[in-house]
Amino acid sequence: MVIRILIFTLKNVIVMATTKWKADPAHTELQFKVRHLMITNITGYFKRFDIEVETEDDNITRPGKILVTADIDSIDTKNEQRDTHLKSADFFASEENKQLRFVGNKVEKEADDDYKLYGDLTIRSVTKPVVLDVEYAGIVQDPYGQTKAGFTVKGKINRKDYGLMWSAITEAGQVVASDEVRITCEVQLIKQV
Repeated sequence: MVIRILIFTLKNVIVMATTKWKADPAHTELQFKVRHLMITNITGYFKRFDIEVETEDDNITRPGKILVTADIDSIDTKNEQRDTHLKSADFFASEENKQLRFVGNKVEKEADDDYKLYGDLTIRSVTKPVVLDVEYAGIVQDPYGQTKAGFTVKGKINRKDYGLMWSAITEAGQVVASDEVRITCEVQLIKQV
């Protein structure tokens, strides 16, 4: 009797295959913008990063795991002096904090191709929950036979929540750099085989 129950149970177990996706670095950008003197935006990028996504099936809009890491020393704002300042203890303190990290823990569908991505962002050893807006652009097969998925991810954080406390005021009383940081990422993932 026990053997028959075991056989019945094994026949009815549904095994869901895990699908892994990784960032296509040539077609992915991790970008941030900060207001300078409250009149223009300065744009920065992380040139070295990794994105790993796992789904229980091929449906990329229902991820089970999302992990994003970016190397602080790869920060690039097209100004070497500013990049050095951003890596210093005034901001990211890259000597002690080599990476920033985002771990996604929930995705909610808002509309046809619009989603909310909930997760935890860690900068300078400070972890805070964030909510990001995600626009899903679809899945295609490229000319080389790779399956790719595309997304635009946007959000806002307050840099001071993560210990990036540097602040300066001009002689005229203008704030040099805003506390709000806008995040915009263009993400292209490659299905791993």
